[in-house]
Amino acid sequence: MVSKYNHRMTTKPIRFVGQDGLPLSNKQITISQTNHEFLFGCGAFDSIPLVNDEAAPSEKDLLKERFEKWLALFNAGTLPFYWGGFEPEKGKTQTKQVKAAATWLKEKGVKVKGHPLCWHTNTAPWLMDMTNDEILKTQLDRIHRDVTEFKGIIDMWDVINEVVIMPIFDKYDNGITRICKQIGRIPLIREVFAAAKEANPHAVLLLNDFNTSISYEILIEGCLEAGIPIDAIGIQSHQHQGYWGVEKTHEVLDRYSHFGLPIHFTENTLISGQLMPPEIIDLNDHQVKEWPTTPEGEERQAREVVQLYETLFAHPLVESITTWSIVDGKWLKAPAGLLREDNSSKPSYNELLRLIKNEWWTNTTLVTDEHGHAEVTGVRGEYEAACEGQKAGFVLNKTNSVDTISLMHE
Repeated sequence: MVSKYNHRMTTKPIRFVGQDGLPLSNKQITISQTNHEFLFGCGAFDSIPLVNDEAAPSEKDLLKERFEKWLALFNAGTLPFYWGGFEPEKGKTQTKQVKAAATWLKEKGVKVKGHPLCWHTNTAPWLMDMTNDEILKTQLDRIHRDVTEFKGIIDMWDVINEVVIMPIFDKYDNGITRICKQIGRIPLIREVFAAAKEANPHAVLLLNDFNTSISYEILIEGCLEAGIPIDAIGIQSHQHQGYWGVEKTHEVLDRYSHFGLPIHFTENTLISGQLMPPEIIDLNDHQVKEWPTTPEGEERQAREVVQLYETLFAHPLVESITTWSIVDGKWLKAPAGLLREDNSSKPSYNELLRLIKNEWWTNTTLVTDEHGHAEVTGVRGEYEAACEGQKAGFVLNKTNSVDTISLMHE
């Protein structure tokens, strides 16, 4: 692997022993990577109808095939907790369905994130019948309930979404904008983070926004000065109007790196068809009957996906990149997926698979010394060691202390 990715690598001394506890001396050991430490994520919304058998018969096979390709590429998934859809009537939640999908994903080695716990868009309409004090209490109760309910299955959350615009959002009245306008951005962020932290002290908690201007920087700085426990900075990059390019990506990374916090690119889209007109301010205002992918657009998308992922993977503070949808036609009908609507792979899927499971992936063979020792060098993540029918899993991470790995017959 080229030197710009050295921070993704570890060399670790390991002592290999067999089932009998004796060193595997002068033995050939096959080392196979099974998962990345880095989070290569994707929206996993379609897992809910698939796992809960809610899809129409004509769609079920399509969803199964889609998730075979999804799981071949990604190790992190985002599930929806938009309050209006998760709890359309007060007390009637989608907990059972979402938990089934989250459990299914986790069993397949996927790290699951919930998105979002607090947001002014797609929030519960029934909040409008409450006073502002009641809305805030209900919002905090919701966070306590859901973070507690999913603890151990979902331990990563976009706690609050798009706060820069939240108190001045004027497309329609809603309960969350009301309370944000009344108490202020940072006091609201403090309240919702405190609730999430109390419900799951070990969860990874994100602040997430599409606004990458100085306004978001000022907000983050204010939150940190107020002692709010932000674990990672979430940056959305829905590039419907054209690829940012390396220069802008580096500029954004440079500005958000000075906080010293992990950076997650939480929502990424690159278009494989005609780009959205540049004069549109709110992407949601671009409403079209259809938005087809094109061969020329797909080649462009593949180049841009590779360049974006290479740029982000090379940055030491970036811990996660999430493609917003694996398939075309989801949000705003955009051809932003890595698969076409019939699940056929675009060049971008194949290129990303090459990077994640080949170029940034370690499979090797080594020989131990007489004491069973060997140094393993690889991309950080989960591995399996095999020798003469015996196997064991282990992890390559930042620590370089000697581990003893006991291989067992299956």
